[in-house]
Amino acid sequence: MQGAAPVLDFSALWLLGQAILGQMILGQISEQTLALSVLAAVALSSFLSFAVVKFLDRLRKIDAENTARQITEKAEHEAAGRMKEAELAIKENELAQKAEAEKMLAKSRDEIRERERALDKRQEVLSQQDDDLRKQQKMVESNQRRLAERMEDANRRHEELGKLLEMQRQTLHSISGLSPGEASKRLLDSLEQELQQEMGSIVLRHEKRLAEVVEQKSRVMLLTALQRYAASHTAESTTSTVDIPNDEMKGRIIGREGRNIRTFEKATGVDVIIDDTPGVVIVSGFDPVRREVARQTLNKLIADGRIHPTRIEEIAAETQKEIEGFIQKKGEEAAQEVNIHGLNPKIHYMLGRLHFRTSYSQNVLRHSIEVAFLTGLLAEMIGMDGDMGRRCGLLHDIGKAADHELEGGHPKIGADLLKRHGEKAEVVHAAFGHHDEIVTDYPYTMLVATADACSASRPGARRESLERYIKRMEELESIACGFPGVEQAFAIQAGRELRVIASAKDTDDMKAAKICRDIAKAFEEQLTYPGEIKVTVVRESRFSEVAR
Repeated sequence: MQGAAPVLDFSALWLLGQAILGQMILGQISEQTLALSVLAAVALSSFLSFAVVKFLDRLRKIDAENTARQITEKAEHEAAGRMKEAELAIKENELAQKAEAEKMLAKSRDEIRERERALDKRQEVLSQQDDDLRKQQKMVESNQRRLAERMEDANRRHEELGKLLEMQRQTLHSISGLSPGEASKRLLDSLEQELQQEMGSIVLRHEKRLAEVVEQKSRVMLLTALQRYAASHTAESTTSTVDIPNDEMKGRIIGREGRNIRTFEKATGVDVIIDDTPGVVIVSGFDPVRREVARQTLNKLIADGRIHPTRIEEIAAETQKEIEGFIQKKGEEAAQEVNIHGLNPKIHYMLGRLHFRTSYSQNVLRHSIEVAFLTGLLAEMIGMDGDMGRRCGLLHDIGKAADHELEGGHPKIGADLLKRHGEKAEVVHAAFGHHDEIVTDYPYTMLVATADACSASRPGARRESLERYIKRMEELESIACGFPGVEQAFAIQAGRELRVIASAKDTDDMKAAKICRDIAKAFEEQLTYPGEIKVTVVRESRFSEVAR
């Protein structure tokens, strides 16, 4: 609106100039008149400009007042809206706090009611126990009265029996005409003759019975030792594969012109097989310790990402030190577990190497610890030194830690190793003869051989597939359930024992004993298994009444 004033002034001046010019052309006005006209036009233009400016100022003022009034109204409206929102928020907060308080109050009420119910229940239990105690007290008093009456009756009958025996004795003496001494002598002579005739058969019967008891006791001792030490027997399969994130990593492992893989094989002493199998690199080596060092080294290199000959040699040396420390620690932990002290550090190291050795999927270190415990238990049961038994059992397979480095079998290698490090003759002999290859000069060798056989051959000690294990359990139970009178059968202890539930209605004690024997006979004829399977038949009758 400010730009409108100059336009209006120029328009008026232009119109006035046009009029004056027209009159000058027509010769109607003089120069003086022209000057006055120009002055008049200028004055009129100034007045009009002033008027227009005033008018525009007034318009702007009115517009500003309207704008201010609109802004004020809008601000008031927004303030009123915000006030309402604040009031609503306050009310909602109050409602939420009220609801939370009501919720907490309801929770407190529920807890109080729950405690009241618990107290009521406890009160009922106490009342019931009080009633039971009163009933038991009445029963005890009644039993005491009946017992006193029976004792009196028994004493009376005892006196009557004594009188009758005395009367019979006097009657016999009078009839036989013998004195008490002569009658006793004749009776003893007759008994001696009968005993002489039966003495031989009694001795033979007792010898047979003694042999059965000895065999049964030996089996109980072995079973007790096995049950007292129940450990995991199978080892996790040692893997020789290393997972890689992508096939590009294979090229980095091989390196330019194969320098990385050659450096790796030289530093670790294993063979690295890289084929078309996606995501896998195979580490192959005869020595399980070297294979483990190579596996961990390769995993560290893959995680680090820097694969070059210098880095490979650094990581391999670092991993070698870690594995040696781990081996030493595992050997010391094994000795501490069986409570064996005073072993040479080299023996600890060789024990730790057994952690990486498996035999028929059975970890040799865990097998040695188990044999140690079993040998100690058996030695204590027959009155021998349990500590010496555990020492012999723990070190009996020590030769397997070095049998790939030295010539000969592991018994001979182990015996030589133990002898060089100052172990006693019993320990050396147990390592040398636990496979019955020599005459057992020490009883501990026989105990170690027994424990070794139990650990290696009993069901579940060595790895089997899950399907085969389940199939054997099902075979045991199905064979038992096929006999008449058997309600249920459960295979337990990894198939070493079968519990059979016989029907109390269809069988008696004699039939239950026959079922037990028939099931065991069926196992012997139909199945092939290591060790023994114990069959236990349970027959139970239950009767219940309610006293009101």
